[in-house]
Amino acid sequence: MAERIEIIRCLQDNYAFLIHDAARGEATLIDAPEAGPILRALDASGAKLARVLITHHHADHVDGLAEILVRHPCPVFGNAADAHRLPPLDHAISPGEKLIDGTCEVFDAPGHTIGHVAFHFPALKALFSADSLMTHGCGRLFEGSAQQMFDTIARFAALPDDTQIYSGHDYAKANLDFAARFAPDAQALEARQAELPRLAAEGLPTTGTTLASERNLNPYLRAHLPEVARAAGLPGASALEVFAEIRNQKDNA
Repeated sequence: MAERIEIIRCLQDNYAFLIHDAARGEATLIDAPEAGPILRALDASGAKLARVLITHHHADHVDGLAEILVRHPCPVFGNAADAHRLPPLDHAISPGEKLIDGTCEVFDAPGHTIGHVAFHFPALKALFSADSLMTHGCGRLFEGSAQQMFDTIARFAALPDDTQIYSGHDYAKANLDFAARFAPDAQALEARQAELPRLAAEGLPTTGTTLASERNLNPYLRAHLPEVARAAGLPGASALEVFAEIRNQKDNA
């Protein structure tokens, strides 16, 4: 595989991502929280920035874009339905489209915001989910409903187990501390609780867990399980009701 994923820490706890295509000497940027770290990564790699894919309109995902484009002019892609509040788009896209010669699938991912999209690269076994499905959690429902986020995560859950989930923030420890309340797999929880301090000490990213791992730990992927319903205080409730209750408890934690 000529392509590789570079994870770039931005701001206090954001991530941006460069997908490097060594054969073409180019890179695709997903989200632009802050210009400096992304520009330094591009300088270090020597790659030409070929395009920018934007997941949603929040400032901590787009504020670095204008400065980046001054140094690296390239087309910007974002959700047509949200174009009125995204930076200027060269390509207004819609869920279901395939980009970059068919290598990238655009997923509808509302919940955190109404116009949120995610980008799936099947050949890389990578889903860039930003603030929808997150490492050991999901994004806050600023605009969308629990039903919308539930449906979004159900779409992701249909992907292969070895799909790596690249979320937009480093909230892993806080999310895992909360997830521990809801009957995660005990062995997976113990292993991850031991791993996170090591990653922090070494300055390594916490994102990029597999969907299989998230199925063991992430309560929003486990809301259909009776033990999770009981832990949420809703024995016998539907998966959606359990999902909404867990999200409500997280908001008030």
